[in-house]
Amino acid sequence: MKRCVPLEPAAEAVCNQSSVPPLIFQLPPEQGRRALEEMQDTPVYKYPADVSSVCVNTGIWGNIPVYFIAPKGAKIRNIIFYIHGAGWVFGSFHTHEKLVRELSARTDSLIVFPEYSRSPEAKYPTAIEQCYFVLSHIREIIGDCFSAAKGTALTVAGDSVGGNMAIAMVLMSAMGQGSRIQKLLLYYPVTNACFDTASYREFAEDYYLYREGMQWFWRQYTASMADRNRITASPLRADIDCLRCFPPTMIINGQADVLRSEGEAFGERLRCAGVEVTALRVQGTIHDFVMLNALDQTNACRTAMDASTQWVNRLH
Repeated sequence: MKRCVPLEPAAEAVCNQSSVPPLIFQLPPEQGRRALEEMQDTPVYKYPADVSSVCVNTGIWGNIPVYFIAPKGAKIRNIIFYIHGAGWVFGSFHTHEKLVRELSARTDSLIVFPEYSRSPEAKYPTAIEQCYFVLSHIREIIGDCFSAAKGTALTVAGDSVGGNMAIAMVLMSAMGQGSRIQKLLLYYPVTNACFDTASYREFAEDYYLYREGMQWFWRQYTASMADRNRITASPLRADIDCLRCFPPTMIINGQADVLRSEGEAFGERLRCAGVEVTALRVQGTIHDFVMLNALDQTNACRTAMDASTQWVNRLH
């Protein structure tokens, strides 16, 4: 099809494949989860890493698995607390494995990856409360197995709705005097439950992530408009004063993504609050371009991974 924005060939192929009915958000959640898991079975290079996991009891919010991804044969220099995306409904360690292995290897970081309870079975704020519990106890959770990492810098990161929850971690840490976060890394984050932005209008259909799909994801995650209006769900609605606590932040957005406008608007809002922001719009690509195995070797993914790993490695 002729597009208003030309895409890299691999992104074009993903758009064409994902536009065949039934669309993923039209499937029952369990079936949609399997579809994404199978999509991420696509062969891809995965950086060497030592991978382990533990079960963490988050109190009233339940037990969740937490994965550790450590660089092979390298001294750990950072901790990255990574929250995965995929609409609050889908996603897992498997769907994000190639991404977090690369982050670990290229930044000498221990990745701490909570597999939070997904929607619609678990509604807001369950997932962010689970993640915040792990983040607040991160030094004790990594324990003696990674004792060398205990004194290292802490970056919080996430993609898509994981970026949304990563932002919530900063807000919740500030309100609760939680872990000190040195950096915030966001790949195409969700920042507002609003579906009438310029990018939503331009890329509403046939660009992989549909406006109708995002509306469905929000319905699975939140039980009310009051929930959507909370700043830990729609952080773009936060007062400037609430954002002054944010650490240096990097935001990477894709050109042909319904979420682009709100991601860029959040970066501008952080700048207004005096936060150091590095922002990048990557051309010719779609949502999920750093996560999808099929897009790993695109210029867009390589550019984003080069930029984000260099930024994490930069000393402050």
